[in-house]
Amino acid sequence: QVQLVESGGGLVQVGDSLRLSCAASGLPFNTYALGWFRQAPGKEREFVAAVSWGSGVGNKHYNQDVKGRFTISRDNENNTVFLHMSSLKLEDTAVYYCAADNNWSDFFKPDPQISDMDYLGKGTQVTVSS
Repeated sequence: QVQLVESGGGLVQVGDSLRLSCAASGLPFNTYALGWFRQAPGKEREFVAAVSWGSGVGNKHYNQDVKGRFTISRDNENNTVFLHMSSLKLEDTAVYYCAADNNWSDFFKPDPQISDMDYLGKGTQVTVSS
């Protein structure tokens, strides 16, 4: 059974940093692209960031709203993907979901869709306050 379990969410202030983690089990981790989506109150889920099997700069994809502030990385030895978030804004408040997909092209497109993902975690809440 595949599980993606997010952690690291919480309440922070504008300008703070936070690191989310997603521990994966039950899938061949090294063969999956991993990513993050988020859903803010009253809004649809949107793509945040993704990383392919390798972790080089060329294998990462970001939402333009977070590029330069968020960094995605993966630890293939420990089956974990991270989302390092800095300079947090009020509009970053959302539930953040970890996603895994065997097809990198599902992530590496202008508007990745959560419905295309093979697997999805249950989410972790990030609240940014002023």
